[in-house]
Amino acid sequence: MKIFAIGQNYSEHNKELNNATPTEPVVFLKPDTALLRNNKPFFIPDFTNELHYETELIIKFNRIGKNIEPRFAHRYYSEIGLGIDFTARDVQRKLKAEGKPWEISKAFDNSAVIGNFLPATEFEDIQNISFSLDINGKTVQQGNSKDMIFPVNELIAYVSRFFTIKIGDILFTGTPVGVGKVAINDRLQGYIGTNKMFDFNIK
Repeated sequence: MKIFAIGQNYSEHNKELNNATPTEPVVFLKPDTALLRNNKPFFIPDFTNELHYETELIIKFNRIGKNIEPRFAHRYYSEIGLGIDFTARDVQRKLKAEGKPWEISKAFDNSAVIGNFLPATEFEDIQNISFSLDINGKTVQQGNSKDMIFPVNELIAYVSRFFTIKIGDILFTGTPVGVGKVAINDRLQGYIGTNKMFDFNIK
């Protein structure tokens, strides 16, 4: 299975990291070894001193597709979830400054936290879903899919131009403003609306 991830898809998040607004989706991949499921603890790797959380709505694909038109994209998923795209920000910053690919700052083991999924039919509009992250009981990140630069169905259409989407593949749709550093003993709890989607600890 493949994990597609979208960067720079919320304007306010781009401002906090001094990124320009993209004119087309920013796509990168994570391998299946990046998955962390079932609320297992996350262990901070030894190659970073600045590990950031990025809370994101995620889509699970249920059909094979290629060159999908946006108006048909909703047919290719039936579940919506919440996850964390962990980023070694210090590593990413260094690699970007050197003009090098920054895959290792995003795609390392256990960097793609996957929480629970909800049926897509529970949502009237996929572009109006609120979600949030609490750390140690305090809300640190809040977002709504209405603020995406590129809507979900456009993301699916774009990704499918380059990659064949297969059953079980995952799409991380980008993070809103409010990313920050995690530390050992932090407890992360993610919500879609009032539905708790994940609850795990940093080790």
